[in-house]
Amino acid sequence: MSSPTGQTAKPRVPKRIAAVIINSLKGGVVPRIGLPYVTVGRETEIAALLHDLDLIADGGASFRFLVGRYGAGKSFLLQTIRTHAMGKGFVVADADLSPERRLQGRHGEGLATYRELIRNLSTKTRPEGGALPLILDRWISGVQAQVATEGADASGAPLSPDGPAFSQAVERRIYDEVNKLQELVHGFDFARILAMYYHATVEGDDERKGAVIRWFRGEYRNKTEARAELGVNVCITDDDWYDYLKLLAEFLKGAGYQGLLVLIDELVNLFKIPNSITRQYNYEKILTMYNDTLQGKAHHLGIIMGGTPQSIEDRRRGIYSYEALRSRLTQGRFAQEGLTDMLAPVIRLNPLTYEELLVLIEKLADIHAGYFGYERTLSTEDLVRFLQIEFGRVGADTHLTPREVIRDFVELLDILCQNPGASMETLLSGEQGVGEGPAAPASGGSTLSGTHHDPAGGAPSKRDLSGFTL
Repeated sequence: MSSPTGQTAKPRVPKRIAAVIINSLKGGVVPRIGLPYVTVGRETEIAALLHDLDLIADGGASFRFLVGRYGAGKSFLLQTIRTHAMGKGFVVADADLSPERRLQGRHGEGLATYRELIRNLSTKTRPEGGALPLILDRWISGVQAQVATEGADASGAPLSPDGPAFSQAVERRIYDEVNKLQELVHGFDFARILAMYYHATVEGDDERKGAVIRWFRGEYRNKTEARAELGVNVCITDDDWYDYLKLLAEFLKGAGYQGLLVLIDELVNLFKIPNSITRQYNYEKILTMYNDTLQGKAHHLGIIMGGTPQSIEDRRRGIYSYEALRSRLTQGRFAQEGLTDMLAPVIRLNPLTYEELLVLIEKLADIHAGYFGYERTLSTEDLVRFLQIEFGRVGADTHLTPREVIRDFVELLDILCQNPGASMETLLSGEQGVGEGPAAPASGGSTLSGTHHDPAGGAPSKRDLSGFTL
């Protein structure tokens, strides 16, 4: 079956997912589901990060920075890797930094970040977050299944799940598993809390299970509260939350997962900290994480942080203002345009080509038509025309990002859908009249070319649209 544009009809995206994609992109945010339907380009970046996942699964650790300006696609790439990681059996925790969530702070800002990470803990079967109870229950069920398969009594007969010997064998296996964690920093306390969860599960004590979940989430404000409810003289604090993330990564591997991937976005909020001492403390925490992962002190743990070029490279307030980090992260002498090192700790997002943008808006046009139940009438030439108008604006070379392009395109689709009498050419011509830029010549094919005003005020000049900067 072919559409009016002469193209083969594509499978429709489920309406629930299509709604999330359209509404999220029009609002300028990244959808948490449905990314495979709209992902284009980024092959080299994704391949590099997937290589890191293999390293993490083998017991290693990795640390990466994703650098790109606002709207360039950092968050989109982070969510894409999040989806890939969950599909490969990893547990993923993600959080955006803010004035209230940092890596270190005097008023629990670091712990607030930890709480957000645990709140967003996600697996393949629980991609929306809140997967901690599921993970713990799966761990216990897995141990019970192992004992049921491998366990035997003194006579060699299989253990009955209803007998006392079975419970004792499960408990021994539980302690064997948690004892492996005791050699790590805070490992004894972590193992003790895990054992409490197992006993509460066996005894059907939902109140104690809830208290253990609260402890893992970092919700106890001090040791007094933890001692009153759980009888332990320890709780997760602003100073040691990262140590517990390392413990969690080790535990997850033993619980049947491949490891833990931590995604932290909006590093610009560290750049914006007014107090220089507080900024340095936060950068010192990044240095600790970086050293741990690269020196083999962490296992089954991956960390990816996203930020703008300014938040990373500014020598006065950015990460590069901390000399120990700058000397580790700065680009080497041999990297140059077109020859990037995707194995370096800092990945600077490569530009999307205009052809990739054309594929992206074509996908969006199909999703929009499928969601609202109409036949797509926009041809490839129409889509090329739209991109010509977008990039024909003055300043588009340096200021226009995929976020603005996508938002404009979804708005255009919405208007055309709600106003059947309107035409795309009329809308684009009207938009031209606002004075934002000259109209590009009508295209006779899919070659992406447009007009560009000389910043010095000269006549418009023809330019090739194959070098769009993301």
